[in-house]
Amino acid sequence: MRRKVMVHVKTCISFAQGRGYVAQNVALGVKIKSDIRETAKGPLRPGVDFPTMQELNALIDIQTGRLRPFIVTAIFTGMRLSELRGLVWRDVDLEAGIIHVRQRANAWGIMGPPKSKAGKRDIPLAPIVMNTLRSWRSSSQGELVFGTRSDKALGMSNFRVHEWEPLLCRAGMEGRYNFHMLRHAAASLFIAYLGWTPKRIQTVMGHSSVQMTFDLYGHLFEDKEADRVAMAKLEAAVRVA
Repeated sequence: MRRKVMVHVKTCISFAQGRGYVAQNVALGVKIKSDIRETAKGPLRPGVDFPTMQELNALIDIQTGRLRPFIVTAIFTGMRLSELRGLVWRDVDLEAGIIHVRQRANAWGIMGPPKSKAGKRDIPLAPIVMNTLRSWRSSSQGELVFGTRSDKALGMSNFRVHEWEPLLCRAGMEGRYNFHMLRHAAASLFIAYLGWTPKRIQTVMGHSSVQMTFDLYGHLFEDKEADRVAMAKLEAAVRVA
């Protein structure tokens, strides 16, 4: 998204430069910070790059207020923060057990479509999400599932400072993870315990391509037990020789 924005900015300034409105295109020298697939030091690991199952349970159990349904939904759906902030009740089908991701809230709380075509997707819900949201709905007043008291989208900075960081502190994980790491935790759970294919993971996570799914989580699809057996055979073959 950052790269797409900069392409448009550079184009606009180039147009202005051609009309003589500006002397130079100052955007040409701007470098975009690499994303996680380019900067991550090796495969993503639980307890280092995203919470372990024990830590996920701590985040769920320690929170009893309005943040709990937000956290539960994030952990078991892998939805982006912007998608959770923009989620409306009409897109939550508790009878069918599905969330229809159809919009998101940007940094200014303005609603719009997901970040890509693949972002529009249907996510199946675990029983804990259905029960939690059903209970939460009885006390929710607005159209937004996780909106403010005035039914506005949660502010990203306010959420991070007043909700997420204090929650990490209470759970003994101060400064260890940002909220996006719950998305990685969800993907790891889908792969390890549901046996979903890479294509299914791509669809549910809303990745623009299956290559992105492999870039992030390809190592989680590997059969580590089979690797251990194979390496034992390799050792035996070498030692016998």
